[in-house]
Amino acid sequence: MKQKKVLLTIRSRAILSRTLSYLGLVTLSLIWIIPIFWIVLSAFRTEVNSDGQLIGIVVSNYFPKKFGVQNFINLFQGQFYGVKGVFPRWILNTLIVAVVDCLISTFLVLSVAYCMSKLKFKMRKPFMNLTMILGLFPGFMSMIAIYFLLKSIGLAGNSADNAWLNIVGLILAYSAGAGMGFQVAKGFFDVLPSSLVESAKLDGCSNFKIFWKIILPLSKPIIIYTALMSFTGPWMDFIFAKVIIGTGAPECWTVSVGLYSLLFGAQSDVNFFTQFAAGCVCVGIPIVGLFMFLQKYYVEGVTAGAVKG
Repeated sequence: MKQKKVLLTIRSRAILSRTLSYLGLVTLSLIWIIPIFWIVLSAFRTEVNSDGQLIGIVVSNYFPKKFGVQNFINLFQGQFYGVKGVFPRWILNTLIVAVVDCLISTFLVLSVAYCMSKLKFKMRKPFMNLTMILGLFPGFMSMIAIYFLLKSIGLAGNSADNAWLNIVGLILAYSAGAGMGFQVAKGFFDVLPSSLVESAKLDGCSNFKIFWKIILPLSKPIIIYTALMSFTGPWMDFIFAKVIIGTGAPECWTVSVGLYSLLFGAQSDVNFFTQFAAGCVCVGIPIVGLFMFLQKYYVEGVTAGAVKG
């Protein structure tokens, strides 16, 4: 009888603990979802005032009284800073930066990870410790130094005539230090048998051929994980883009800089808020789609790379 009471007590405590955990998770989920849901609702809000004009922002009611896609039409066809239909150009600029950085950064990260995992050389451990220490500091601490370095070679702060050079500088800023983020990929490569590398060397393969022909075909999860991380960074970043691009030609802005200008720029207007929300939805859809489509490989890359190096 006493043993049964003890079991009931343990079971009730487990149920209580699980219930509190679920309540905490639900609460945190609501805290995250409610603002995002409000942005999505604002993007489709098409209420009009007494003059028949579209109201840019409504704060009196959470749920719109009228839905539509007029905000998206105005965003893609509207004129901002004297340029008609400039928002698709912002999307294209951001896509170019993100894709080029994704290719360069993925190759650099995986190359450095392979060297740190499968090659033995002097100063290997100190180098890894140094990168771990530097990784503790946020990247934006160096943005002023990066800006002046890029400006000294003409790749930042350019006026309208050479504003496209700012895009080149932005790509360089994102990809130049990508190799320092090799830790997760190194953990994945550590799992791969070193006997593959040793046998390939006995057959006369170079390190690059081993990396390209043997290691990469076995590393699909970590390649996708690294590529996703390399793509999402430039796609959503604002700080580096704003500092490096500055106030150049609007046609050469990224989407984050452009959307920011709708609310706080020289042409800012509170009536642009619903169009800003529509732009946020357009920016978020590709990232959500990529993560949902590649979720399996993303999780495999994270879990396989989370081993002791």
